Parts: sequence; C-alpha cells; structure tokens
Amino acid sequence: MTATLEIECRRLEPSDVELPRVALGCGNFGGVGSAPAFFGRGLTEEEALELMDAAWALGITHFDTADAYGGGRSEAAIGRWIASRGLRPLLTTKTYNPISAGADQGLAPARVERQLGSSLERLGVDHVDLYLAHDFDPEVPLPDTFGAFDELVATGRIRVYGVSNFDADQLDAALDAGSPQAIQNAHSLLERDDEQRLLPLCARRGVAYLAFGPLSGGWLTGKYRRGQPFPAGSRMTQRPEPYERLVSPSTFDALERLEALAREREISMAGLSLAWLLSDERVGQIVVGPGRPEHLEPVREALSAPLSIAERQELGEAFG
Repeated sequence: MTATLEIECRRLEPSDVELPRVALGCGNFGGVGSAPAFFGRGLTEEEALELMDAAWALGITHFDTADAYGGGRSEAAIGRWIASRGLRPLLTTKTYNPISAGADQGLAPARVERQLGSSLERLGVDHVDLYLAHDFDPEVPLPDTFGAFDELVATGRIRVYGVSNFDADQLDAALDAGSPQAIQNAHSLLERDDEQRLLPLCARRGVAYLAFGPLSGGWLTGKYRRGQPFPAGSRMTQRPEPYERLVSPSTFDALERLEALAREREISMAGLSLAWLLSDERVGQIVVGPGRPEHLEPVREALSAPLSIAERQELGEAFG
C-alpha cells in the first residue's frame, strides 16, 4: 500500500472544521476499547506506531481516540507518534468513561475540564478538533455539559464538539440544550438501529453522522464462520458481549450472501461492507479500527469501488 488515497472531506457547518470520510480508530491501542479488564492489552505501542505510519501513508489523517481507551494509553501512543514524526493529524477524543470502575466518570463541567486537560497532555497538543461526550449522562443536565464544552471552544482548547452513543431522543434533547455538530454511533450492515429515526434527525438538523464499528467487531470480514470456533485473539474471544446477539443462523445466512456478492465484485467482504457505508450520503465518516497495517486494504477497496444505488439496496436487503 504505497499510493496515497484521495479521501473526501466534509465541513462541519457552521465551523471551518473539515472531517475526512475515513478516520483511524485507535481504541485498540493499549487496550480493547474502554474495558478496564483489558488495559495494557490490545496493540503494543510499537504496533500502534506502525499502524499510524501506515494509515498516514495511505492518506488517513484523522485519528479517533478517547480518554478511556486503554486507560489513557491510546492517547499517549498518539502523542508519542505526533512528537516522534513531527506530524499533526486531526484529532477526535471523548470523555465520560461509561464502564469505568469507581466514581471518576460522567459529564459534570469540572470533570470535563479536568479530563480534557489530561487528554491534551497525553496527546501533546494544545487543542483537539472534535470533542465528544462519550455517552449520555443521566446525572448531569445537558446544558451544564454543553456550557462547559462551549467554554472550551471559546478558549480554543477544542474546535467543535458532539456526542456519541446517543439515541434519537437524547440527540434531540442535546440539540435543544447546546450546539453539538456531530454524533458518533455504531453503524454497519449488522447494526442499523439508527436508520429509522436518528439518521433522518441528523439530516434535518444538520448534524454530521459518524459511524464507528463499521465491520461489527470483525463479523463483516468473514472471520467468523458457521459451525466453526471463534479465532484465538478475536473480539469474540476477548470481549464478545457487544456482539453475542449476532451468533444466529440469520447472521450467517446474511454473511454468506455478502461473501457471494463480494466475490462477484472481486473485493473483500470488509471492503464491500465499507463501500456500503460510504455510499450513504448521510454518513459523514467511518471510523475503522484495524489491528495491523494490512487491515487497511479494505479502505482502499471501498474508495476504489463505490456502489451504485441499486447495488447498495441489494446489499442492504440481504441483511434485512
């Protein structure tokens, strides 16, 4: 993978922030997402640096992380990459720690201020481009949180802010309470709950929709096969809970159809799955979380083989 891709950017109105349609997800740097049980696992720092080098060479210049990923190890690895390479990617980070142990979690203004300071220190930068509330906090009024975010915008420590893991009702309330310009939620061929209400709400209210988990923890790569044990080291052997609902005959039926369609197009299952997302104009960005540099190849495939409206519909119907 030597040629640099041309990746479309979209402006987050009314700001001057432009987000590429593909970002590198860094949730596996030094951990497996936010799960404390896996802090210190996931990619080593050397592996993370190699992956960031490969992503940058490919043309992926936006890195997505969170203060909870690896207990801060993800942000620290990105910071060391920035310092050692002399490069400055666009940066998204998040705060809340919804599954962390102990009391240090939530979106209270004082905590937001403290956590962003820690994130900036680990990243080695003076601001982040997009700051997200990592989950909905029922204990803190949204105007309080967004008031803190607005102050961070005013002081230049963040450029724009948004939310993550909010449902349609929560986003609607957020838009009444502040000015979130983006939402980042799980979305893929196997995770389509947002299609009915949230995606139309984003379109009506001018909120950028960013999709994480575009390959559903590896399910859309062909990694998991009917009647076969899960591969060692895969998400289903490390942190299966978010994906256990997918273990069903209907899922394997759909995956076999995906494999057949991918074979017809001479593209990988992962590449076709990403192309399906990118063919939806409502999806402003996909956040890919590869484990190795070669896992970036589906991004090239997806950008090189866009789907027609009819192809997108056919593929979507295969998954119900």
